[in-house]
Amino acid sequence: MLRVIDFKRDKMGVPGRVAAIEYDPNRSARIALIHYADGEKRYILAPLELNVGDTVKSGDDAEIKPGNCLPMRLIPSGTPIHNIEMARGRGGCLVRSAGGSAQLMTKEGESVLVRLPSGEVRRFRSDCLATIGQIGNIDHQNISLGKAGRKRWMGWRPTVRGSAMNPSDHPHGGGEGRAPIGMPGPKTPWGKPALGYRTRKAKASDKMIVKRRGK
Repeated sequence: MLRVIDFKRDKMGVPGRVAAIEYDPNRSARIALIHYADGEKRYILAPLELNVGDTVKSGDDAEIKPGNCLPMRLIPSGTPIHNIEMARGRGGCLVRSAGGSAQLMTKEGESVLVRLPSGEVRRFRSDCLATIGQIGNIDHQNISLGKAGRKRWMGWRPTVRGSAMNPSDHPHGGGEGRAPIGMPGPKTPWGKPALGYRTRKAKASDKMIVKRRGK
């Protein structure tokens, strides 16, 4: 069943106690069940060093400790952060998977510079919220499933290779030989080349990128 995660962290000034750290089948990160002082219960992403019984809080007066959520203008430079908002009030949409953390680099007037896990340096409004700390379950990428059956338990069914299909069914289908796909390059079902085209459309948020990833 889907666990509803509080990415907005909009319970300002209300302290909450960590009641449990739980597994979530819908994401790689663990989630923490928070019992707030006003009686409400919510799930949040569980960062490293957040344990059962700890207290978390959102708002301008929150401490700089894992699990607390503050506007980025109040977070010291160099602090690891996650669950970062791109627009105030929309909720965190970046750095939400297991082991992920971004670093708040510097502050420039009404904006801050953040280095994302990909290496991209991006500009954000300083009033956007972010959560302190690195997301837990950092060994997620090192787990070996061991057998096909365990993948089936996760709801995944067998996948047929594109190169084993016909040209009408997949860009890698058909061709002579096998290495790597039996053709000079992949093509669409209509015979057009499928390599060499830009895949990222122009986005309004591109102007906020200070340094591209991998450069």
